[in-house]
Amino acid sequence: MKWFLSLLLLLSITFLSAQDTPPKGWQHLSPAEGFPGIGTEQLYKRLPKNIVPDTVIVAVIDGGVDYMHEDLTNVMWRNQGEIPGNKIDDDGNGYVDDVYGWNFIGKANGENVHYDNLEVARLYAQLRDKFKDVDPSELSKKEKAEYDLFLKTKEETETGREKFKQNYELYTVLNEGIEAIDKAFAEQDSVTLDDLTSFSNPDQRFVRLAQIIAQQMAGGATYAAVADEIKTFYEYYKERYAYNFNPDYNSRQYVDDNYADKTERFYGNPDVKGPDASHGTHVAGIIGAQRDNGIGMNGVASVVKIMALRAVPGGDERDKDVANAIYYAVDNGATVINMSFGKGYSPYKEIVDKAVKYAAKKDVLLVHAAGNDGSKIDDANNYPTDKYEKKGLFGKKFAPNWIEVGAANWEEGDKLAATFSNYSSEYVDLFAPGTAIYSTTPENQYKNQQGTSMAAPVVAGVAAVLRAYFPDLTAVQVKEILEETTTERSDQDVLLPGGEYKVKFSELSKSGGIVNLEKAFEKAVQTMGKKKKAGKRQLTKLAAKPKA
Repeated sequence: MKWFLSLLLLLSITFLSAQDTPPKGWQHLSPAEGFPGIGTEQLYKRLPKNIVPDTVIVAVIDGGVDYMHEDLTNVMWRNQGEIPGNKIDDDGNGYVDDVYGWNFIGKANGENVHYDNLEVARLYAQLRDKFKDVDPSELSKKEKAEYDLFLKTKEETETGREKFKQNYELYTVLNEGIEAIDKAFAEQDSVTLDDLTSFSNPDQRFVRLAQIIAQQMAGGATYAAVADEIKTFYEYYKERYAYNFNPDYNSRQYVDDNYADKTERFYGNPDVKGPDASHGTHVAGIIGAQRDNGIGMNGVASVVKIMALRAVPGGDERDKDVANAIYYAVDNGATVINMSFGKGYSPYKEIVDKAVKYAAKKDVLLVHAAGNDGSKIDDANNYPTDKYEKKGLFGKKFAPNWIEVGAANWEEGDKLAATFSNYSSEYVDLFAPGTAIYSTTPENQYKNQQGTSMAAPVVAGVAAVLRAYFPDLTAVQVKEILEETTTERSDQDVLLPGGEYKVKFSELSKSGGIVNLEKAFEKAVQTMGKKKKAGKRQLTKLAAKPKA
């Protein structure tokens, strides 16, 4: 019982500890305003009202988007060739009723994948039956390499599952306690301090939980907030233990595809929201939540349509689904694709590479989150990646239309790099705001979230602005402009993410800086001015400095 109570107290202390937070929408501020933001608002103040940019379609490959959210409904992409709900593929693109996009992790009857394994657990399950009883000394060289992978994935999977087991069991009890308290006071609008003090239950663990929450309420906390915190932790540990690291869980029972056929394209359903759209809705809002409508928050891009593609469950995405989501986005008009997901293994990388090459050929920009492990990434520990599996004539070959994004903190100085952000001076292109980002969540709600998952859509939004005002810029040119115009912080000493010592910010990405919309726009003016002399005067007006 001691461990139970100590963890309860730790939970309460963690919940109540206050942290300084930046103003909502700090990512839109400029360095001159005291934050390492991208200068969104400053730029929009300077843009002439009589110049109408093109509308840019940005595809969000994620876990789902709440397309009816009050701040997103007017900026959602709608397939004009499809009649909603008639169960006919009106436009003949192979997808029935794909009004807002498509869901590649569901059945035609409406069933959907919610959770999934990590790729490491899937690999372990795949290799387990083959190697569990073999004599390693009798294996061929090729089989030995596969056997080594079996041992590696076995250790990672079993260690990972054991790591989350205790907390899963603890929070299962805590969540049951919250359910018991909620049930006891279900007829009330809220649970009060007196309610908790008088709460009784045959399970004394639940009574003790009520007493501890009462103590926290006496100190200023609310029951709803503490209960929500417990439920959040419960869901997290349940997902990790029962699904992510569980090699025996099979999510593909909820998808009516032939999973063995990696070339299969047409499966799934039109439910782009799915069972948990929190992450994807937040990402979509960062890119393009309707600006200046008097509600919620502002996205980066002012003239944008969000295409929702569901391919990322509560666990690792599958290569087949990612490739198909890219194909769908490209074929249906997206010119920017945001990919705020990643994993440690990619057994069918070649099919993702093929889709990435297709996007490059069609001039579509891919923006990918670097990951949140607080570690250095390379070309073999973070997927998907811009390095193609097959080498070119001169060695490694990279996708030219790919931007890899790390997360910056809202504080300047040595805390500039987010503590969780992955980094690499070779594989990460630039950083973007990624902590305390306020954005849309399902059912017309808003919330702060953090991660490189939030930094990537900031960059996708910036790219969308450039592609809207300068439609002749190619995806490769947009990437080059964004890298060349970052807010320079190369010589800044920062705490290494995941470490305890300082490094130069230049060691964390190729550019050594943070994406800057104002500077990128000015560079685009110069680039297009050189290409189109006739339009140079109008373009120059777009980026004219405000009068002092």
